[in-house]
Amino acid sequence: MSSQVSPVNSKRTLIYVHSRHCKPAAQHLLDSTLSALTAGLERDHSGQMDNFRALNKHLAYYGDVSTALLTDAGEIYDEQLDIGDRQNALLQLRAINRRKKFGLSAYDKLPGKSAVPEIAAGVAAPILGSIGLSKPLISKMAPDLHAYWHHDNDYATAVRKAVRDVLCATLDRGEQVLLISHGTGSIITWDVLWQLSHDERFAQYADNKIDTWITLGAPLGDSMVRRRLLGASNKGRERYPGNIVTWHNVAAEDDWLCHDNTLADDYRPMLQQKQLSAIRDYLIYNLAVRYGKSDPHCSLGYLIHPRVSQIIADWLARPANLADPIHIF
Repeated sequence: MSSQVSPVNSKRTLIYVHSRHCKPAAQHLLDSTLSALTAGLERDHSGQMDNFRALNKHLAYYGDVSTALLTDAGEIYDEQLDIGDRQNALLQLRAINRRKKFGLSAYDKLPGKSAVPEIAAGVAAPILGSIGLSKPLISKMAPDLHAYWHHDNDYATAVRKAVRDVLCATLDRGEQVLLISHGTGSIITWDVLWQLSHDERFAQYADNKIDTWITLGAPLGDSMVRRRLLGASNKGRERYPGNIVTWHNVAAEDDWLCHDNTLADDYRPMLQQKQLSAIRDYLIYNLAVRYGKSDPHCSLGYLIHPRVSQIIADWLARPANLADPIHIF
């Protein structure tokens, strides 16, 4: 399922893939996502706002599927409260009006800040993975992700299709793509990119490129996750997607989901095999507060952060067509 802002006459498109857990309706999620991105660019790169407004913007939305899965399993979700808390979190983030204020000093002052989840994940994950207990752990902590990795249900098929449909429609129009994925949405995005590179059912997309991929709080460095990605059992070029030009990975301090916060080392073969031009890692402080407590995994804190704003502004400043020359004066 896709949600989008009103289409404009642009050959550039931003696609956002959200993370796991219960989510509000697509339009609410898209509105909060774009509000965070807009606030960051207005704060640091106002000269690029016309270019940003001209982008086609799409949300690859599968929140209806994941919310149904979780609520059917007994999880309680209050959509109105979630929307209200997102608005409050964004108001607090928008009040930080200088990029230099997104540092350690401000982060240390957040209510309820704790590194315990990140430390626990970093210590426990390798041990659990080595003795085969990671699957029960995921089943308890993230049942929607557990369902995604079960091949005897339709959940993975549905969420991949939601992402793939939006991406393929954009590629069909020949548009230049800035792809942003958050959290476990990066797992789904990886699998879709691998499918478009290597699955014969989508052979017509094998030569299409994603200009820039930004991963936010992605667990793709975790050894257990890497073993379950599509292509993980293959060798050489068949193991990785071959349709990414540039990859930026942004990880927040204390974000337990991306406790292995560097990906350039894990995916170096993509560079060595010339399947990728560049992969860059960045460590940030996520200043989001959800329900009165620091939430270093919150998408809003990532999307509004100066590092993400800088990556997007740099992308907007480049030629709109990959074939256009870059003039250096």
